[in-house]
Amino acid sequence: MRAQEQTYLLRARHVKRRHDVPLHSEAQDREPTLALAHLTYADSMQRDELVSWLDDYLDLAAFPDDPSLNGLQVEGSAEVHKVAVAVDCSLTTFEQAAEVGADMLITHHGLFWGTPLAVAGPHRKRLAYLLERDISLYAAHLPLDAHREVGNNWGLARLLGLDEPTPFGSWRGRTLGVAGVFPTPMSLRDLADLIERTLGEAVLVHAGGPIEVSRMGIVSGSAAGIVTEAAAAGLDTFLTGEPKHDHFYDPFELGVNALYAGHYMTETVGVKLLADELRDRFSLATEFVLLPTGL
Repeated sequence: MRAQEQTYLLRARHVKRRHDVPLHSEAQDREPTLALAHLTYADSMQRDELVSWLDDYLDLAAFPDDPSLNGLQVEGSAEVHKVAVAVDCSLTTFEQAAEVGADMLITHHGLFWGTPLAVAGPHRKRLAYLLERDISLYAAHLPLDAHREVGNNWGLARLLGLDEPTPFGSWRGRTLGVAGVFPTPMSLRDLADLIERTLGEAVLVHAGGPIEVSRMGIVSGSAAGIVTEAAAAGLDTFLTGEPKHDHFYDPFELGVNALYAGHYMTETVGVKLLADELRDRFSLATEFVLLPTGL
């Protein structure tokens, strides 16, 4: 194996937490740029008014081919006092949303993905839990990846200090990600350390490109194949969430560094930014539910 084809895994400085760790412990040792304060607000909002605003603000109509059923998936209380946000849907997520007193839960990955699903087994338990507690569920998948103010990709670009942001990373004719330039070139290892500190997740590096990096593209989640677009765009580095075996050799053969910072952790950015927007715009109480998958 050539030296440039060596892969290495940088150890995370933050230990992955079990799902049974109390919610309020997570803000103590994470980066302040990503943490949400546990604040209490007196304001409330009608559910339908909030849903209408979210639909417009996130531009759900621009993604008709998204396999996710974006928007309100489960109808709960007519009045919303507190909103919890999370990356994934699971019974544990719902339990923690209820624990913090949320009337609505907004997730990046919802319960419904275009294929009819029987209300049985775990799916029935999840739906029953929400309905019995009158908690609304709202999902925003690709719209939250692509959004330039509260999206996973543009938000992560700002956190990492990328300048000159431009749309990057296509999906069925639309761009989901962003590319930019670092004000000062840095070593690949320093960049991996920066991402690790920002997200709190181990970074897997496939060092196919130069050791000093200056131009990077970002598409969160599962987008390993977009490394080919990074090469075509003249970028030296590409950041996404999870690697794919069928794209393992692409970075090395294309001369591009590929960094994988976790599907889950790269997609915590958008829901947190959206929670900030709801708090600032409507004075709604918000809470982030941290349930890392390690993937």
